[in-house]
Amino acid sequence: MSRARVEERVFGVLRWVVIAFLALITLLPFCYMLLLSVKPIEALLLDPGRLWVPVEELTTATYEEVLRPTDEGGQGFVRMLVNSAVVSLGTVALTLLAAVPGAYAVSRLRFAGGRHVGVLFLAVYLFPATLLAVPLFVMFARMGLQGSLAGLAIVYIAQTVPVSVYMMRNYFHTVPRGIEEAAALDGCTRLQTVRKVVLPLAVPSLTATGLYVFMIAWNEFLFALLFLAAKPERWTVSLGLQQLAGGVEVSKTVLMAGSVVLTVPVVLLFLAAERLLTEGLAGGADKG
Repeated sequence: MSRARVEERVFGVLRWVVIAFLALITLLPFCYMLLLSVKPIEALLLDPGRLWVPVEELTTATYEEVLRPTDEGGQGFVRMLVNSAVVSLGTVALTLLAAVPGAYAVSRLRFAGGRHVGVLFLAVYLFPATLLAVPLFVMFARMGLQGSLAGLAIVYIAQTVPVSVYMMRNYFHTVPRGIEEAAALDGCTRLQTVRKVVLPLAVPSLTATGLYVFMIAWNEFLFALLFLAAKPERWTVSLGLQQLAGGVEVSKTVLMAGSVVLTVPVVLLFLAAERLLTEGLAGGADKG
């Protein structure tokens, strides 16, 4: 048997071993969390090491408590889900509104220092969030936006715009210039070319970037705590989950149910947009 044939078989086996290992370390914690969320607290206390629960013992009371409004004795996660969705979708819209023209300008226009703009954007993204927290809090408090979901969404774009520009710039590099030149010959202005030609071709990149921004805004905790701590009715899901984790009277099964509620929307979004996400990430890797 030739050496190439042996290597092909060995790497073929190793590939599936690596895939199985990655799937195991990714899915096992989520499955454990899901099992605990439907396990009665009595069964957990009697036998903490037992993972599997008989079907007749499974309960949805934990999810009912998590989703029930606070004035009815629940944790009010439905309101928090709505708040998180408003902030995350607003952040995605504001980020793409600012990042699309910025990424196109960096990709297509010639100006002094244009080659180093991508590095500068990444350098801004590398600043720790704690360095920006206090100045942003003081500034937004003076503007009257403290405790506002809209203000929180505006704060998030300081973190999401730099990396979004960098991601979409790489994708715009893959769009042939000849298409834009043909649109210009047909009488399109620069803005019309971007809106009618470039953006339809960049849908995979916009989807990938939007999902990435949504995930950042959905899971963010520091700025949400800083801006919304005084107004519980505007808390996001990450704040609500931290409240469950720090509550002595809250059982771990309820905490796991809250964790599932926090995780599932992002997972569903990624599954729904998997094809566009893959195309966007792969397309942006062609050129740099």
